[in-house]
Amino acid sequence: MPKRFFSLSGHGIGWSTRQRVTIIVIGLAVLLALAATVALLTGRAGTSDSKTSTPSRTSSTASASAGPTASAGAGSVAKPPPLADPVAFAKAATAMLWSYDTRTTSRNEQLAGMKAWLTAETKYADWSSIAAQVPDPVLWSRMADQDQYATATVSEAHYPSAFKQALADDPSAITEAYIYAVTVTGKQQIAWKKGGAGAEDRSITLAVQCRPNANCSLVSIAPRVVP
Repeated sequence: MPKRFFSLSGHGIGWSTRQRVTIIVIGLAVLLALAATVALLTGRAGTSDSKTSTPSRTSSTASASAGPTASAGAGSVAKPPPLADPVAFAKAATAMLWSYDTRTTSRNEQLAGMKAWLTAETKYADWSSIAAQVPDPVLWSRMADQDQYATATVSEAHYPSAFKQALADDPSAITEAYIYAVTVTGKQQIAWKKGGAGAEDRSITLAVQCRPNANCSLVSIAPRVVP
């Protein structure tokens, strides 16, 4: 049975100062969530590029962070839907993140398809937390050798309690960037050659941006699930 290299657990790698602000705004705790809402919505984002990635994921993170080429297609990656509701969009984004097909999609196409979901507001966009989910070229090639692919089923999504508390403490704060934290649960099914298959329950917390009169977009993936 081939090793399941592409398991998106929502763990960010090599977080910079700007990315840590994004992590905080997800709401890991009530106090941090409140402070981060103010920090993120006022644009107090740093630009440090310091890395803390583990050796086993360094090559994946470094190559993915550069992003796909402009000419790369999206392969089988779903396109972002025209949704204005944060919870509905987070469900769709999660299904996209937990799905892939190495039989029809190259690694660059996977990255290009994922980047299409990212907010165009670079002040808030945390592409590295999303791109870091994709394995390095060697591992992707091994997955492709096994015709590995995955599908996702989303069962539930909600605003984390810390995020709701932050909004209750300062309802007007959201009106600067309109970034919402949403925790999503579901299941990922993986299959490969000769009838190989497996499944696991999954959870992830996303930050999504949904400005009024505009479609939602993806901001970042939290390094851990927020209840």
